[in-house]
Amino acid sequence: MDTNAPLLGEPLPVELMNTIWADRDGVHDALRDPDGTRAWLRAVSARTDLMAEGDLDALSTPDLDRLRGRLIGLRDALRRLAAEATGDPRPAAVSDARELDEAVTALNEAAGDTPHWFVLSWTPGQEPSRHARSGGQAASAAASAIAGEAIALFSRDIRRQLRACLAPGCVLYFLKTHPRREWCSADCGNRARSARHYQRHRRSGV
Repeated sequence: MDTNAPLLGEPLPVELMNTIWADRDGVHDALRDPDGTRAWLRAVSARTDLMAEGDLDALSTPDLDRLRGRLIGLRDALRRLAAEATGDPRPAAVSDARELDEAVTALNEAAGDTPHWFVLSWTPGQEPSRHARSGGQAASAAASAIAGEAIALFSRDIRRQLRACLAPGCVLYFLKTHPRREWCSADCGNRARSARHYQRHRRSGV
């Protein structure tokens, strides 16, 4: 099963925020159930050293459900912080984490929930290599690592590049990594231009 979340090549905290997405049928949640959660984790697993394909397959349904709850709590906190950082005006994008301090607390707790670190291996005559270790399940450690990345994102100047996509109906976030970038995707850019064109002609009566 593939995730139905839009993966835009953004940093993992932003990709997690974007597991809430919208189309003509309304707002959707890619983490709506254990299968959706597993599919999203599988889709991003290559982007973290802490989680391999087999780690996801080994998760029991109760473990996966607990992890789903953690990811949703983290996502709600991140979307609240993103709304604060961007001045997000979109009603449909509002997070369940209503207060800023509540979101900060949830993020900090998620970052420390599952300890993780890296160790060096170096056998004489071979190249040195780095290996991930964690104090719990690998997928849980990956969730904590995403929280750690989010702390770095919001505490550094890069947060000023974070944007809410203001295309009609969109609830996604993105990093403005190019001066001319205005939307999360080309599709949203096309929708926004079409909407502007429609409004201009409507006002002019053409």
